Amino acid sequence: MTGAITSYIDIAQVVLYAFWIFFAGLIFYLRREDKREGYPLETDRPRVRAVGFPSPPDPKVFQLPHGGTRLAPRDEPPTEVKAEPVGPWPGAPLEPTGNPMLDGVGPAAYARRADEPDRTFEGEPKIVPMRVAADFYVAERDPDPRGVDVIAADNQVAGTVVDVWVDRAEPQTRYLEVEVPVADGTRRVLLPIGFARVSAWSLRRHVKVRALMADQFADVPTLQNPDQVTMLEEDRICAYYAGGQLYAHPMRQEPIL
Repeated sequence: MTGAITSYIDIAQVVLYAFWIFFAGLIFYLRREDKREGYPLETDRPRVRAVGFPSPPDPKVFQLPHGGTRLAPRDEPPTEVKAEPVGPWPGAPLEPTGNPMLDGVGPAAYARRADEPDRTFEGEPKIVPMRVAADFYVAERDPDPRGVDVIAADNQVAGTVVDVWVDRAEPQTRYLEVEVPVADGTRRVLLPIGFARVSAWSLRRHVKVRALMADQFADVPTLQNPDQVTMLEEDRICAYYAGGQLYAHPMRQEPIL
């Protein structure tokens, strides 16, 4: 008897079992880590904390790239939901109770991102108007929308494009700045370029927007700083136009057939 144990152990089977244990631990770890945001889930059932298995991990402090820290997971104040369920059963769809394009539910829902500008690698605000990013310009082969009318879905003039907002990190147009009439004068709002169709026809140059009616441009969420947009403001603005695809006119909520 030599004391060797390898002749009594199937090494391949041991390695297989070790891999299974490692892989199960990895799945458990990753499943806990992906619960750092968004948990506990909201539920209509009273006295129920919807976290599932496994439970969220202990809080960890994350260093943000441009200074500051963020704790995850973290306790957040409850969010006011400007909507009511359409039925008494749990999980019933929510119906907006006020202006459906501003209530933040359904097609106009938006994420509550940080109320500060997204930044470039160098720390500058990423999305700014051309009056700030003076090294940007509209290419000669592309139509310049500045100075042309914005035509809404009701074929009425909603305002005039006064500037173009660009992305410094990924050189492209993100928004058009539109001056619109209001009761006490004019105000400037942002129009996401994805909702705009810039006409290059020289006889009647215009920007067409099918998401909103002309009078609804006055209610587009405003900016804190006229020369930069925060991540929260971006989401609210885009949600407003997205909500208009359904709520801008009562006929849009009716069946197609």
